[in-house]
Formats: sequence, C-alpha cells, structure tokens
Amino acid sequence: MRYLLFIAGMGGLLYGIDVGIIAGALPYLEATASQAWRLSAQQLSFIVAAVLLGSVLSSLFAGAVADAIGRRWAMVLSGALFTASIPLIALADGYTPLLLGRLLQGVSGGLIGVVVPLYLAECLRADQRGRGAALFQLLLTIGLVAAALIGLLQARTVDAAALAAQALSEAARVEALFAARDQAWRSIFWMCLAPGLVFTFGSMLLAESPRWLVRRGRDGAARRALLRTRAPGEADAELRAMQAAAPLSSHGHGDGKPGAADPLLSRRYVLPFLLACLILACTQATGINSVLAYVVNILNQAGLSGATANAADVGLKVLNAVMTVVAVVLVDRKGRKFLLMLGSGGILIALLAAGLLFHGAESDQRDVRAAIEARVQGDGVALRLDAATLHALGGKAGDTPQLLTVAYRYGDFSNVATRRSDDAGLPVLDIRRAGTVQEDSVIGAFFRKLHLNPFADPAQARTAPLRIERAQLGDVPPPAHGWKVAAAICLFVASFAVGPGVCVWLALSELMPTRIRSNGMSVALLVNQFVSTVIAAVFLPTVGQHGYAAMFFFWAGCTVLYFLTAAFLLPETKGKTLEEIEAHFRR
Repeated sequence: MRYLLFIAGMGGLLYGIDVGIIAGALPYLEATASQAWRLSAQQLSFIVAAVLLGSVLSSLFAGAVADAIGRRWAMVLSGALFTASIPLIALADGYTPLLLGRLLQGVSGGLIGVVVPLYLAECLRADQRGRGAALFQLLLTIGLVAAALIGLLQARTVDAAALAAQALSEAARVEALFAARDQAWRSIFWMCLAPGLVFTFGSMLLAESPRWLVRRGRDGAARRALLRTRAPGEADAELRAMQAAAPLSSHGHGDGKPGAADPLLSRRYVLPFLLACLILACTQATGINSVLAYVVNILNQAGLSGATANAADVGLKVLNAVMTVVAVVLVDRKGRKFLLMLGSGGILIALLAAGLLFHGAESDQRDVRAAIEARVQGDGVALRLDAATLHALGGKAGDTPQLLTVAYRYGDFSNVATRRSDDAGLPVLDIRRAGTVQEDSVIGAFFRKLHLNPFADPAQARTAPLRIERAQLGDVPPPAHGWKVAAAICLFVASFAVGPGVCVWLALSELMPTRIRSNGMSVALLVNQFVSTVIAAVFLPTVGQHGYAAMFFFWAGCTVLYFLTAAFLLPETKGKTLEEIEAHFRR
C-alpha cells in the first residue's frame, strides 16, 4: 500500500513539475533563445502554453487509453512521454523541437491528471480514498516547489557566472553570460529527468486496477491484485462485489454515461453541467497558471532581479503546499461553498493590489515611440542602451537602471522587445523582420492560428514596413516595490490554494449527476484547459501592448464573476448525497 501511494504521489509530483518548471527556465530561455533562434514574444508564449494545449489534447483520449490498455500501463505511458520530453527540450536547437517537447509534457500531465486519481479510486479501500486524493494534490504542490528550487539553484549559478565575468571585456562578458544562461535553462529541464524515470519504471511494478481486470473477465488476476493490499477475506468480499456490479456496467446501466435520452443539455442536466463549466472556466480565468508560469518574469519587472525573484518563487510554491494542507483539513468542516467564496474573495483583493502597484509603476513610463521611429533604418532598428542613447531617449542619467519596452509589428505579425539598461548580457535592443516573421512549422502554424489573429498572412508580412506601436521608457521599480508585488502574489496563491485549488475538483464531481458524469467532466475539463491555454498564449503580447496592470485588472474582473457564482449559484454540497444534490437542481 505504501508503495502504491508513493508511486501515485510521484505522479502528482510530475504533474506539479509540468506546470511549474517553465517559470524558472523562461527568463534564461527568453534571454538566449530569443537571440539565437529569433523567437518572438508570441512564440515564447506558445512554449509556455504548449503544456496546457497538450493537456487539452490528452483529456480527449485519456479515459479511452486507460480503458484500452489498463490503468497501470496508461501510467507507464504518461511517465514515458514525460521522460522522452526532457532530452527533446534540453537538446533543442530550434523552436520546433522545443515546442514539441513541451507538448509532450502537456500530454503526459493530462494523462497523469486523469489516470492516477482514477487508479487510486479503483485500488484504495473506501476509508483510504480521501487520503490518496489528498496525497496526490499535496505532491502536486510539492512538485511546484521542486520546480522552483531547481530554478533557484540555476539562478544562483548564473549570478555567480555574471560576477566572475565582470573582469572580462564587454564582448567576452556578453558571451560568458549567454553561455551561462543557455546552460541554465537546459539544466533546469535535465534535472527533471530523475522523477520521470522513477515514476515510469515504478509504475511497471504496480498491480493493475482490480476493477479494470474484473471488467475484462480476469477475476483471478483481480484477486491477486486485491491481495497485495488486503487480507484474503476482505479481498474475496470486495471481489464478489465487483463481480456483481460488472454485469450492470456491461449493459450500460452502471457506467455513468448518458444514454440516448440523456444528452448533456437535456433540461434536467443543463444547469449543473453549465454551472460546472462556468466554475472551471472562472478558475483558470483568475490567471493562476500564467502567474505560476511567469512569476519570475513578473517579479523581475516589479523590481526584483536574479536569484531574489527565484527565491520569492520558491517561497510562493512552499506557501501553496502549506495552504493546500490547510484546505484539505478545512474542506469537510467549512464546506466547498464557503472556501470557494473565501478563496475567490482573497484572489480578487490580491489581483487588484498587484494591478494598482503595476499601474503606479507603469504610469511613470515615458512615451518614446517617436524617438524609436526616428532610429528605424530599413526594416529594423538596433539600439545600444548606453548612457548616450538613454539620454537621447529622455531617460534618467546616473545609476538608476532603465527599462525599455517596444511593441512592434510587420503586417499581421507582432512582437514585444524588452531590455534593461543594467543587463550586461543584453545591452542591445535589436528589432529585425527575421525575428518576427518566420516560416511556420506545422506545430507553430497551429499555435499561430490559435492566437489572436488566425488569418495572419506571412507573405504580406515579409514586405510590410516596420510599425512601432508602443515604446515606453522608465525606471526599473525599486526592490521595495517588487516585494509589495510579491506579497500580493503570495495572497493570490494562498487564496487559490485554500479555495479553488482543492474545492473546485470536489465541487465538479459532486455537481455532475451520475448519468452524465464521465462525458460532462470531460467537456468541463476541456473548457478548463482551453481557457488556460488561451490566457497563456496571449499573456506576453498583451503585457507588451498594455502592461501588467491591464492583465491583472482583467483577471480581477473575471474573479468578480467567480465570487458571484460561488455566492449565489453554487449550492453547498458538504454532507449531502448525490441524490440530494441532483434533487436541488430539479426544483
């Protein structure tokens, strides 16, 4: 039993690493790959969003795969996909293999998120299922902590390399910092290989789900699987109960699937189904996945830099794990509705605070669009952010670091470039057509069509003039401002962990009537992942065009809808039978 829980917990760990690993790698990926491979902000957003899209794709067939090859081998498959993604990403020499590797990580995470909880539910005794589900969720948050610690370790390595390079010439210093940052993001992914191997090979040693075996007519194998975690008498009694239920399932009366007269949008099911979809959509519309993925970048722009931002990221992940334990303790005492209201209320306050902080910092930036346009030569512009250039742009002299953000486009293809004057590794802002307008691979084209403009014309963009849409120059906020933003994000993460982080999945499974639960949850999860993918894909371009404040205020608006839904539409399901909940919606 302990081995089963350990391997299942490793699945949660991988799921958390899937979500959190990009946060520590992204600053170094952005600083190196954007130069070496001419990646745009949109492409970097796609690299982040690829995991979410992979989860969407795998949610469509995860249940079918688990039914076809069994729960154990589906777990092995998910671990193998994660393991295969690591060398594909870490050895990538261009955009396509990096994107494909991230997609594989997403497919793996989607399979893990479905198959591991399903395996736990079918293998654990009734009095152990709650503990198993809680362990999976807890290990998921620990996976986020592990990802943040890996990022912090590499951040300290890069800072040490930057310190050692100070005595070098400018060209040698730039080259040394580029190499250190390139090695950092690759090492971050390599360090995730070990848990993937443990989960993959460990899953091979697990027993198959006894319920899956009974449905396949393999009663002897089912009994042997039960005997690994139960006494003989208990195993025989449970096996007889499974055998008695199997004929019902084979005739379609016990599998929870809607029949011909039970469509998802039939009158008796439409309200709980749409309510579940709304709750999951609002959960992702709070911006939680984008905040976790971009938190190091957000804190860097807020005034924290280097290892400090990564250390704050680790603290956030630890806070998430601690508050998840608190939520597990409170959910059956206070109820789902109360915790969702408490959590969404805290999220709203945190998002408004972060938005106001960024609005104050961004409102002091100066419009230097005309000055940038005057420096355009041909189809591009190159600026060295030295004292003379900053003075010409209207920047402040002295030791105050300056932040330059330029949003531009060639035809339908847009990009955002950001540089800090105190970044010794990237002193030049270089805008060229080749960095924005590229021939798409098959995968890249799919992502581009998912984005804001699905009708972008590469042929037209190859001849369109450079258009500077927005150019802002201002002081990099002081560290005190960065810590205020970090405090707001801490409140955001703590509120999410206490409320939606645990409660949303319980509420979802309890809201769905038995007859539509499998199909209804699949559609609701698809909505959940789709919203998350779209938000991740548009995050960087939106921030470049309108600033971080606009993004935080948008999420706050979505959270208002979330709070109102929890307060006025969601019934309290604590202590109620499924039949009582279903009767509530029939009234």
